Amino acid sequence: IANVLRGKNRPDFDPSVDIGDFVIVLNAEKVVLTGKKDETKIYQRYSGWRDGLKLIPAATMRERHPDRIITEAVWGMLPKNHLCRGALTRLKVYRGEEHPHAAQKPEAFPF
Repeated sequence: IANVLRGKNRPDFDPSVDIGDFVIVLNAEKVVLTGKKDETKIYQRYSGWRDGLKLIPAATMRERHPDRIITEAVWGMLPKNHLCRGALTRLKVYRGEEHPHAAQKPEAFPF
């Protein structure tokens, strides 16, 4: 997903130019973590206030926001520069099979 967002699958790829494609990920609730990551992996957020650190286990995150698991995983694979933010805006993650992008005629990407 990260390579398609950056445009590395295109012949005119340039690391300093944002030429990636939009990516739609469906069925985010079916994500599976390997090993003991369900019990041991912790997602953390910080609000900026004192005592504002939130620690969320992966099992709880899958129940509440399965789309954030995929979004944070893809964010970790992207380079941390000004192009990362633009690439993440082209990532659309949905829990189920339905999505509002049918008018754009999305095509399945062969893996």
